[in-house]
Amino acid sequence: MPLDLSILYRGPLSSCNYDCHYCPFAKRHETAAELRTDREALARFSAWVAARPAADHLSLFFTPWGEALVRRWYQEAAVTLSHLPQVRKVAFQTNLSCSLDWVARTDSAKLGLWCTFHPSQIDRLAFLDQCRRLEHEGVSFSVGSVGLREDFDEIERLRQELPNNVYLWINAYKREKDYYSAHDMERLEAIDPLFRINTHFHASLGRDCRCGSTVISVDGAGTMTRCHFIREPLGNLYETGFEERLTSRPCTNRTCGCHIGYVHMNHLGLYAAFGDGVLERVPAPGTVAFQPQTMLSVEK
Repeated sequence: MPLDLSILYRGPLSSCNYDCHYCPFAKRHETAAELRTDREALARFSAWVAARPAADHLSLFFTPWGEALVRRWYQEAAVTLSHLPQVRKVAFQTNLSCSLDWVARTDSAKLGLWCTFHPSQIDRLAFLDQCRRLEHEGVSFSVGSVGLREDFDEIERLRQELPNNVYLWINAYKREKDYYSAHDMERLEAIDPLFRINTHFHASLGRDCRCGSTVISVDGAGTMTRCHFIREPLGNLYETGFEERLTSRPCTNRTCGCHIGYVHMNHLGLYAAFGDGVLERVPAPGTVAFQPQTMLSVEK
């Protein structure tokens, strides 16, 4: 039977070219040996995907600790994987700081990018130029930012300057209790109609979730877990019979507060909201509406 599976891949890479004050991986540099280990792990994972039957339906989501797409081996993996018949989607979380020359070599219909805007790290207009390039290449992408008070104005300007078909999500800052006033909530929901969902730690203990059955997390060694937030191993992707470990099971965590986790909880109904864009956080057409804007064309 063909395998229908979404795989959240997080290899050993844990370095970033940005230095956001709230991020533990800001400006972390890895040794040549550490980078080689990450490159070899990615090559092994890519080879496993390529060896799967063409009838499989695999969706791949790369969620590194840090920024992956500034590394050439991740760019080349995106190109190669996107052209495989068994791959339905290749998605990445990225700060969009990399060169985008490689995108033209992908099957852009299969590429999805979850693009985070960091106002302290990149000029808004430069970030918008990257978005224009993605739109020109026909890539499915979302844009978002952490909802820090000091960034509200920049996030609003970004919403005004993005085209109306591009979803701008906001991740709630949850480290401080009651961080948002009622006015803040109204202001941010005008930008992201789904913002309130992200402000909650959703009750998850005993709840049904797709993670562990049709969605799994895989590390650089091939160790499978249900998701990034439950570390109990399910087995190893590279061992014969790993499919036997894929079964529906209730969540063992008390709550789930991260989009890449709770989006897979069945009772929240978010698959209906995101459809084919569930990995790159792109809502299905008609789910959210924005004020019409026009994005300028890009000359290649």
